[in-house]
Amino acid sequence: MVAAAGLAALTTREVGWDATAVILAVGAAAVLMPHDHPIPARTDPRRWISVVFLGALSFAAVRALIPTLTLPATATAVVTGSIAAVAEEAFFRRFLYGWLSRWGPAVAIVGSALAFAAVHVSLYGVAALPIDLGAGLLLGWQRWATGSWTAPAVTHVIANLLTLG
Repeated sequence: MVAAAGLAALTTREVGWDATAVILAVGAAAVLMPHDHPIPARTDPRRWISVVFLGALSFAAVRALIPTLTLPATATAVVTGSIAAVAEEAFFRRFLYGWLSRWGPAVAIVGSALAFAAVHVSLYGVAALPIDLGAGLLLGWQRWATGSWTAPAVTHVIANLLTLG
């Protein structure tokens, strides 16, 4: 029920401050929601840094190789893009991944990635689906590799900042 409500809210959003408020509300609810299958975090900081570095490098490579949407680099874009990234990761990689993990890491990674890609169709269209699915798979792998949703959250912020020009 909570997952369905979060997905519906994220699917119907538009870009702007109103959307940021919706995303923030969904992310806050995801942080406050317990999930049935907690996954222990791997505490090696070198692993966490390496995973974030690989993720950021991957997003930078895609940005350099594939023409993608560029947004004006404004303070508003930095703030809203960062809030959206962290809130989405709280929902997709903390809450939804945690819930799906009872069926194993593959289901959690693929399931959260499919949901992530699906909610972005309303914003970017079906043409962006492969990129969003790839991003969701990478972020899900980061969640699995570190045992924490913070690595994909930081990587997602970096990815959003890379879209500013």
